[in-house]
Amino acid sequence: MAKIAMKTPLVEMDGDEMTRILWKMIKDELLLPFIDLKTEYYDLGLEHRNETDDQVTVDSANATLKYGVAVKCATITPNAARMTEYNLKEMWKSPNATIRAILDGTVFRAPILVKGIVPYVANWKKPITIARHAYGDVYKNVEIKVPGAGKAELVFTGEDGTEIREVIHNFNGSGIIQGIHNTDKSISSFARACFGYAIDTKQDLWFATKDTISKKYDHNFKDIFQEIYDKEYKAKFEELGIEYFYTLIDDAVARVIRSDGGFIWACKNYDGDVMSDMVATAYGDLSMMTSVLVSPNGAYEYEAAHGTVQRHYYKHLKGEETSTNSIATIFAWTGALKKRGELDQIPELVAFAEKLEKACVKTVEDGKMTKSLSLISTCEHPVILNSLDFIKAIRETLESLL
Repeated sequence: MAKIAMKTPLVEMDGDEMTRILWKMIKDELLLPFIDLKTEYYDLGLEHRNETDDQVTVDSANATLKYGVAVKCATITPNAARMTEYNLKEMWKSPNATIRAILDGTVFRAPILVKGIVPYVANWKKPITIARHAYGDVYKNVEIKVPGAGKAELVFTGEDGTEIREVIHNFNGSGIIQGIHNTDKSISSFARACFGYAIDTKQDLWFATKDTISKKYDHNFKDIFQEIYDKEYKAKFEELGIEYFYTLIDDAVARVIRSDGGFIWACKNYDGDVMSDMVATAYGDLSMMTSVLVSPNGAYEYEAAHGTVQRHYYKHLKGEETSTNSIATIFAWTGALKKRGELDQIPELVAFAEKLEKACVKTVEDGKMTKSLSLISTCEHPVILNSLDFIKAIRETLESLL
């Protein structure tokens, strides 16, 4: 069959460690044989970020705004150990945080459901999508280690010199302080992204904070969501027969556990970070979780929800065999290809991406899987494959579907 042609390139963001190895396998086995793949390539591997003083991350985000669709490999966010391991100039920021700040987007994460992998929460029958605000809060915090007794204050000085001052705490001894912020503009973008995604997917939307305790900070999120919903989205929600409601985060957790799934749960940045991992694990595995960053101006960045699989990479470097699940990374590619096909009106590209997703699911349902999936599968006699052989098995299934 002739390769599927593309019109506009995807922004391709390569990454680190084992996911970088999988990235090349996926392209070689599942994409390049079938698609005349057009990408604008950015190497977000830690060595290259260090060489460019992290400018490559900024450039990749700006390219995403230009072209509208990106696909990203998992990347390292360096800590002290990585500083030494990679001989870094400085402890570079999380690439995801940099990209999210430039795109001003919202991250939507949802599990990939496969027969034979039963959620740990028995009543979950449909996917739960986490909508995570991707700006501010603890991810842009300022912290102080308090050395001893003294007064800590929160101070805002307006451009006109007006000052607002609140005492945080009178310390009798050492301690810690953290200052966090957000902006009405970013919260509004978050709200519109959530409402728009709910309409696109025809799902109920839940939003949860702790406004009873955080009467100004969290309450501001609640008020902005409600105002935008009432003015811009309520009529459309009612027309579609879907619901928006606000509840406290602790009540939301209880409701989520009792539910059967099938809705979007909007969370502030840190809440979404934690809850998306909880939801992914409860459905089975972080490597079975999709993630897309949606910008208010219509740019999309697709990635896997997990990290760089460091432990497997070190085994790979020693020449040892690995059995790494690549499905979430494959779904990052398929998500980006589907969106590119939709925007450029290439139905063949959309259909190919959908069949590749079906091939991933069918391969596992047929009993061929990686070690991590075999541990949570109800399949009685799974065939455990190494990293490359699993991708080759998906290709066999894909070719049968094509």
